[in-house]
Amino acid sequence: MAEELDPSSAPARISPSIEPTPVTASETTSLPEAVRMPAPNDTSSAPEPDPDRSNGQSLASLQNRYSALIPLKWGEHVPGVRTQLQTKENVIALTFDACGGKEGSGYDEKLVEYLIQEQIPATLFVNARWIDANPTLFLKLAANPLFEIENHGTEHRPLSVKGKAAYGIAGTQSVEGVIEEVAGNADKIEKLTGRRPLFFRSGTAYYDEVAVNIVHDLGFQAVNYNVLGDAGATYNTDQVFKALTKARSGSIVLAHMNHPEKDTAEGVMKAIPVLQKAGFRFVQLASYKLE
Repeated sequence: MAEELDPSSAPARISPSIEPTPVTASETTSLPEAVRMPAPNDTSSAPEPDPDRSNGQSLASLQNRYSALIPLKWGEHVPGVRTQLQTKENVIALTFDACGGKEGSGYDEKLVEYLIQEQIPATLFVNARWIDANPTLFLKLAANPLFEIENHGTEHRPLSVKGKAAYGIAGTQSVEGVIEEVAGNADKIEKLTGRRPLFFRSGTAYYDEVAVNIVHDLGFQAVNYNVLGDAGATYNTDQVFKALTKARSGSIVLAHMNHPEKDTAEGVMKAIPVLQKAGFRFVQLASYKLE
């Protein structure tokens, strides 16, 4: 997600999901090491990746399938992007992005230590640049069972097959670019932790629908949110509190853990006790199916 976001940009309606395109046996024979992926996962049982799988797809097959397609949708809530948990239980998924880069590689220790102290599960979407800037810290977070580590991209780019930009950040420009943005960081996370991510969130949270289909064909679910928690870490404490306390059954909250100088931690710390008193509990994304 971009470091500066306008909360009014999120559409009120959530687009329905689309399923990954089926893969034929002939498309699985020439897979380069750099793009080897597991098949799409059913997150209802939160499966661990199986390194012996051979039903990934080749770069050539993805190029053949998608290179001629012209996207018609662009934004945070395009078809195929999951935005909430499939449940009527009083559960909320807190997700925190670590975007990386020159101005986004900080660490909100107050926020994370509060989650640990209060035993609040969360899903951390981590960019490759943030991992490179915080290698020891990343491994520490990944080893903590409270935190589910997921994929926030290799270069924190909007996911486009035609180079569309969002919030001044240039998007990926081709099928190959989409694959590298998704697979590059997935490979890094798996190498460091032994676990392949299940979910992907693009830089800025923007996608076109062709790129979303590629994400699915690579074996991941594209995930955004239905509660904008801190608007790129620009909200003050009260704004974060008001945003989080609007969460409902199955909400996915998007906030940031890479700006300790901002007010995200204070707002989250203020909101969580109120939500708990209202009967909500907090879960990782992999605990439920998404829609």
